[in-house]
Amino acid sequence: MTSQLHSHPSHDERRPSIRVRESLWDDADTTAVSELVRTYLLQTEMEKVTHGRGESAAPTTVLPQRYEREAEDPRAAYADCTTLLASTEQRPVGVVVVRVDGGEGEIKRLWADPDLRGRGLGSALLDAALARTSERVRLSVWEWRAPAIGLYESRGFERVASWDDREGLICMVRPADTMPLR
Repeated sequence: MTSQLHSHPSHDERRPSIRVRESLWDDADTTAVSELVRTYLLQTEMEKVTHGRGESAAPTTVLPQRYEREAEDPRAAYADCTTLLASTEQRPVGVVVVRVDGGEGEIKRLWADPDLRGRGLGSALLDAALARTSERVRLSVWEWRAPAIGLYESRGFERVASWDDREGLICMVRPADTMPLR
C-alpha cells in the first residue's frame, strides 16, 4: 500500500514545512501515534474538568479505562481506520484518524501540537483525511474548541443534530462532494 503524502511548504518562519503521510506502523510510527493520541486524550480530559464535563473534579494524568487501548495499542485500536501522521523536519507533530466505511468517512481523532497551532498543521491533517473520500464525512468536537470548529466550518462542515448524548459535544457533517472553502 502506498502512503499518501501531502506537503505544505514553508513560506516563512511561522509556517514550518509539514508532511502528512499514512502511518507505517513500524516502531517509530506506533510510538509517535501512541504519544500523540495519549497527549490528545489527556488534554481533552483536563479540558472536560475545566468546562464542568469531567468525570472527576480534579485534573488527572491517568486516562479513563475506555481510552487506554487507543494510547497503549493504537495499531489495534485503529485497525479499521487510516491513521495519518504529520511531521516537521524535527519530529511527529500531529495525527488524524479517519475511518471510511462504504465511502462515508468519520474523523475519529485529530490532534495538532499546541506549539504549532495557527501555522497550518490542523489544516494539513484535515485536508489529508478529507482526501480519503468524496462522500459524507462526520465528526464531533467539544463546544469550547472554537478554533477547531472554525477549521471544520472552513472545509464545509455544518452543525447537525447530535448523535452523541454527551453534553457540550457538537456533531458536524460535511456533505458528499463538498468542495473545501478556503
